[in-house]
Amino acid sequence: MTIIHNYFVYILECADKSYYVGITNDLEARLSQHNDGENVFAYTFSRRPVTLKYYQRFDQIEDAIDFEKQLKGWSRRKKEALFKEDWNEIVRLSNYKNK
Repeated sequence: MTIIHNYFVYILECADKSYYVGITNDLEARLSQHNDGENVFAYTFSRRPVTLKYYQRFDQIEDAIDFEKQLKGWSRRKKEALFKEDWNEIVRLSNYKNK
């Protein structure tokens, strides 16, 4: 019997317009934790409220971790192209450093 796991890589837009990339196995609960300010040391604590801009589900934690690391290295413009699912722009921006 195959056990299906749910892991989510997500991007939040904070009140200061910055983006936060994270990973969780319960997206709804994690979003509530960010907005409730459960961790005073969290990046999002002083930047609430946060809004979910993007998420992708994975079956394997390793794949989710790899994608989270990849997104953390992306520029703001590239993340915004992802929100729009503008694959041509993502490819174009991939060819330029710091875009």
